[in-house]
Amino acid sequence: MPLQLLIAGGGIGGLAGALALARVGHRIEVLEQAPAFGEVGAGIQLGPNATRRLQALGLADALDGIAARPEALVVRAADDDAELARLPLGEAMQRRYGAPYCCVHRADLHALLHGAAGAHDAVVLNTDARITQVEVCDDAVAVGTADARAWEGDALVGADGLWSTVRPKVVEASEPPHVTGHTAWRAMLEQAALPAALRSTQVRVWLGARLHAVAYPVRRGEALNVVVLAESAPTGDARDWDQATSLAALQQATGRCGPALQALLEAAPAWRGWTLSDRAPMSGPQQMAGERIALLGDAAHPMLPYMAQGAGMAIEDALALAEALAGARTEQVPAAFARYADARWRRNAQVQARARRNGEVFHATGPVRFGRDMAMRLLGAKLLDQPWLYGG
Repeated sequence: MPLQLLIAGGGIGGLAGALALARVGHRIEVLEQAPAFGEVGAGIQLGPNATRRLQALGLADALDGIAARPEALVVRAADDDAELARLPLGEAMQRRYGAPYCCVHRADLHALLHGAAGAHDAVVLNTDARITQVEVCDDAVAVGTADARAWEGDALVGADGLWSTVRPKVVEASEPPHVTGHTAWRAMLEQAALPAALRSTQVRVWLGARLHAVAYPVRRGEALNVVVLAESAPTGDARDWDQATSLAALQQATGRCGPALQALLEAAPAWRGWTLSDRAPMSGPQQMAGERIALLGDAAHPMLPYMAQGAGMAIEDALALAEALAGARTEQVPAAFARYADARWRRNAQVQARARRNGEVFHATGPVRFGRDMAMRLLGAKLLDQPWLYGG
């Protein structure tokens, strides 16, 4: 008999979870607190570990229709644009890992998952469902929302992000997320409107003192996503990851960059701001699941974007959760959730820790920066490739 599963949160992780769980035979109610399903305009890099799982969900053709496949990852110095290292992507990644390295617009990936989940007979999508109450008994979970609606299921999956309402039901005395003091500025540029010198079919990364920048194509190469990440005092509400800002605010925090990067920044028509927060790397499976509640994605393991794996880990969680619950009956849910948590927490903790370390490496100054650049020039692709991650 199929399980009745509740998923709090209709973002990328929640919708991937809904689709994966429906495909193994369960019934799903997705509870999204916003009045409509949607995502803001930002880019996402999807390594082969993520695209392989999207293919397993039957989304290979749909992904090809929205993604760009960059030809290389190129690391440069922010001050003079000197090339430090290069990693072939494109066909090289496909051959090595059996799946492509893709870059997508977050809204496009969300719409793809929303359409696939919503088309499944076993999935019901609910909006304006802000959860305010969660009650667990021996064989069921009940939730109530701010507008006095209620749902009951065999289990609850918390996929409600960094500021999760469900998380405290799994992690007792859960502290608020750690506001890092790093800020990201984001812009989306139409490639056709850019001078030829600024257009790109690559993932380009510039490393500077206490900052780095990333630019890569999305939407089949038609747009260019640009992000500058710097150690600067956060502004506005830390919960708002889509604040209006400006190039002037960016440059007040970073100063002017070298001519090549500066020209790209000045070409952006508008900028949005994002205060970066995370949590310490997970310390055990008890931080991912307990009895009839499991956590997925940022609700369990928020991470800095310095591994470009936030969405990837959420998608991995979704497939692992479906695998653990395949064929499970209601009395088997706690054991299935325990298997899920045990299978996932170490890998998520490793990515969290690597993301923090990358922030230190990317933003290095003085002798450490000099040593980093020398290592990049000498080892190149060996430093940039991540077989433990992309092959997992």
